[in-house]
Amino acid sequence: MIELEEVLFTPGWLMAASRSRMSVPTLLSKPRVKRILIITADAGFGHRRAAVALCQALLELCGAEPAMKGSIRLLCQPQVINPLDAPGVPRLLRGTQSEHDQFARSLSGIYGRIWHASRARLLSEVIGAGLARILGEVFCNLLDQYQPDVIVSTYPLYHTALAAAFALRRCHIPVVTVVTDLGLVHRLWFHPVADACLVATETVRQQAIAFGMPSERIHLCGIPILPAFMKEQRAAHILRAELGWQTELTTILAVGSRRVPHLAEFISALNHSGLPIQLVVVAGGDEELFRALHEIEWKLPVRLYNWVEQMPVMLHAADCVVSKAGGLILAESLACGLPVLLVDVMPDQETGNVEYVLQNGAGDLASSPEELVVTLRRWLENGSELLHQRAERARSLGRPLAASQAAELIWRIAQSS
Repeated sequence: MIELEEVLFTPGWLMAASRSRMSVPTLLSKPRVKRILIITADAGFGHRRAAVALCQALLELCGAEPAMKGSIRLLCQPQVINPLDAPGVPRLLRGTQSEHDQFARSLSGIYGRIWHASRARLLSEVIGAGLARILGEVFCNLLDQYQPDVIVSTYPLYHTALAAAFALRRCHIPVVTVVTDLGLVHRLWFHPVADACLVATETVRQQAIAFGMPSERIHLCGIPILPAFMKEQRAAHILRAELGWQTELTTILAVGSRRVPHLAEFISALNHSGLPIQLVVVAGGDEELFRALHEIEWKLPVRLYNWVEQMPVMLHAADCVVSKAGGLILAESLACGLPVLLVDVMPDQETGNVEYVLQNGAGDLASSPEELVVTLRRWLENGSELLHQRAERARSLGRPLAASQAAELIWRIAQSS
């Protein structure tokens, strides 16, 4: 038996009933509960966050329904797993999740050229064939174990392995691809095995068509983010008071992790800028960064966090975001109407994310700590006129309903399977 992580959530109304004096309804099993397998990876945070967002949205949409009086009927069972954690996956391939950035930075400008070259059809097919050979048996085991009605992928390296597993098992299970970037993306995202392909922008849709994906299979809905982003409606000053932040100062939320190696330097520059702001910094579980932040002699009001679960609340409480150019943090920021100051860009698909933000006027790129200070000072001039303009552009690009819309499509496919 393959032991893989399973993410299941209890519907909110059922949880509320269990806390009250109401009797929790009897759970009636249904002969064919729809099993939806969401496959992801831990290369950064974005792929998994999109997968968990889809899982939550599916459970809110069709996790359970009232049946007879005093009972409920399960409709679907979504599960999130990382196939690269399965036995049989080579350590080198599994290690690409945590070592990708280090490898890319070690190659400097060469890595960008390699990534762009690998988008060509021939090289992409060679890579795909290698992945099918390595992971084909792993995916056969997953099909046997989970017996899904639909497979949803938020990672681009699985499609050829899925196709190989279907050929070996002489079956086909509907596959939905969910692309987690906003601009330039890799050809490996688009494979004939997918029955539907969910993309975030028109730019990505055009690339999907250019790479051979039939247009009728492509659906423009945005990058899935947690339903909580859509539900939070309270004013920023109320959220700041709840979080213990100052309520009137312009609030800069900086989001870091091990994938943002120089964030402390950018934050230190803001600390010495003399700007009328408060800083909120999330280290993303990076202990080294968290320690470095505590060693700074702070001149501005600041709140430091290592790891947080309330990101929807914190983003809605902020005025702008400082981060790397990852697809998910950008999608979350835009959904909250927050402009982004980008301070770290990998020379791969993140370059497309940067172009999308800059071309649409929803943020700026700061290549150095000094440039970050200059840019933010410009945003705050004339009563924060440019900040407000950037925020309006960000709000116009945001897609807070992306997860719900994706869940509706996935559920329709599951019902017809």
